[in-house]
Amino acid sequence: MAPDLTILFRTVNGLPGLVATQRGVTVTVAAFEVAEDRITRIWAVRNPEKLTPWRTGD
Repeated sequence: MAPDLTILFRTVNGLPGLVATQRGVTVTVAAFEVAEDRITRIWAVRNPEKLTPWRTGD
């Protein structure tokens, strides 16, 4: 795991998801579509411009 990386369970667009932060800055947001207890689709965003709404402390 990368140094200073924190991974938090969050709801992302109404789906179960993960938010990864490094040194207090959001670096990845992922959402998971689940059917019958299995992940069927994963959406991940790493583009810093698209992660602006996920800034820590907002």
